[in-house]
Order: sequence, then structure tokens, then C-alpha cells
Amino acid sequence: MIHFTINGKAASTDAPPTTPLLWVIREGLKLSGTKFGCGVGLCGACMVHIDGKRAFSCQTQVREIAGKAITTIEGLSEDSSHPVQKAWLAEKVPQCGYCQSGQIMSAADLLKHNPHPTRDEIVEYMSAHICRCGTYARIFSAVERASREG
Repeated sequence: MIHFTINGKAASTDAPPTTPLLWVIREGLKLSGTKFGCGVGLCGACMVHIDGKRAFSCQTQVREIAGKAITTIEGLSEDSSHPVQKAWLAEKVPQCGYCQSGQIMSAADLLKHNPHPTRDEIVEYMSAHICRCGTYARIFSAVERASREG
């Protein structure tokens, strides 16, 4: 049994130790905000925070999270009041929305560690993500807005 915390609540899983965290989150815990995209850590749809730092949940084996704190999009804020979530809505970022939870988790991580990034730093940090709808300009604007209004 592997014990951890998810979104501030104690949790555990008896999944095999090499199971990707993504599947424990989605299938075991029924938290559907974290998405499966590519399965190889190239698209960012599965991004979560582990002990306060972003991580690809599709590339994190469940054995690596023992005793750690996981935050998913559902745990970022109870009422979508996180500055990044508010900026996402204000900038009308989502189209299909599939990649957005991962993008938001990365943006929140960036701003936590660098509250006032330059546009180039935002572009570089967010390059871990693919948005098939191509809303990159709005994504970057939303991160800038969250940085200003945070």
C-alpha cells in the first residue's frame, strides 16, 4: 500500500508500484481533471504538482509519491479563485479545454517560483505543453495577467 496526500486529503493505493500516477488519479481516485494526452511526457495534459513542483503524472510511477503531497487541478482552489484560473477566464483561453488543466498547473507552478516572469520566461516554461487549438498567445497573456493581478 502506498500512502500519500492528494489535494490536502490522505489517500492510498494498492496499485502496482510502476503504475503511472495519472491512472491512480483518474481511475483510482476518480479525479478527471488531469488528462491523458500522449503518455510519454511531451504534451503536458497530465501535469500535476508533487510536493509543490510540477510533474508529468503519466511519467511518475506511483512508488515515487509515497509520503508526498499531490495537487491536481481540482485541488488548486475550491472555487476557481486561483489567480491563474481567474486570468484564464478573463483572457478567454480555453477552446476545447483538453490541455487547460495541465497548462494551468504549470502556470501556477511558474508563478509560485517566479512571481514576475518575463514573456520569454513564460514562453520557455510553458513549452512543456501542446495546445492543439493553438491558443498560445492567450495562454501567455493569461500568465502575464495572473502575474500582474496575482
